[in-house]
Amino acid sequence: MKMNDQLDHLHKLREKAKLGGGQERIDKLHAKGSMTARERIDLLLDKGSFEEFDMFKAHRCRDFGMENKVFPGDGVVTGHGTVNGRIVYVFAQDFTVLGGSLSETFSEKICKIMDLAMKNGAPVIGLNDSGGARIQEGIESLAGYSEIFQRNVMASGVVPQISAIFGPCAGGAVYSPALTDFIIMVENKSYMFLTGPKVVKAITHEEVTVEELGGAAMHSSRSGVADYPAPSGEDAIAYIRKLLTFLPQNNMDNPRLWSAAIQSNVLLPV
Repeated sequence: MKMNDQLDHLHKLREKAKLGGGQERIDKLHAKGSMTARERIDLLLDKGSFEEFDMFKAHRCRDFGMENKVFPGDGVVTGHGTVNGRIVYVFAQDFTVLGGSLSETFSEKICKIMDLAMKNGAPVIGLNDSGGARIQEGIESLAGYSEIFQRNVMASGVVPQISAIFGPCAGGAVYSPALTDFIIMVENKSYMFLTGPKVVKAITHEEVTVEELGGAAMHSSRSGVADYPAPSGEDAIAYIRKLLTFLPQNNMDNPRLWSAAIQSNVLLPV
């Protein structure tokens, strides 16, 4: 294969990876008023600062027809960038790819980001939009979650961990965020529960809505799981950017000092 052919092939792979599950699914997401994983990252990070890792990594499952459902990146966008000039590591789950479900390689990408965050002493931010484990992979998918949980514990008290919930997340997709330091949810769009209302009804015969079971209002006012119910996805990301201005990079760094200007009711950096 000639050099030009190789470059053309690489460009085509990049364009395919950027589309995630395809333009049709992206359009459906936009129709619901939601952003894609890449749009959320672009909004979070300083312009032009994002460096992506493992853009072409794909799952290895060949059961249940999964060999015909291969997407570059495998449903999660990972990398590092800056927020107000400070380095952060970020992963964003892509709901357009198999519902954002977690596979073994999906987990490997997230674990790599968390390992680098701990090694380099920088915050790790998870933008979550996933239905949970990828059932076709069975135990490999569940083992992937255990690897992420282990890193949540290892990173606790070492680097700040921030999670934002943007969709109907269940199971392992919210076990990990619940272990992090700060959780932001989007009102009327994001949900956190171990399992959905239909399973609750089948087991306990109790009828409960998704909002009552795991909505932003419930978790921010009753359970205490969520720290901030954002009115929109854009506001949730703006909140993360503001939150980072109050946090140190790691446990060896001092937090920023702020001077309270009482009359103007603002905080000014010292």
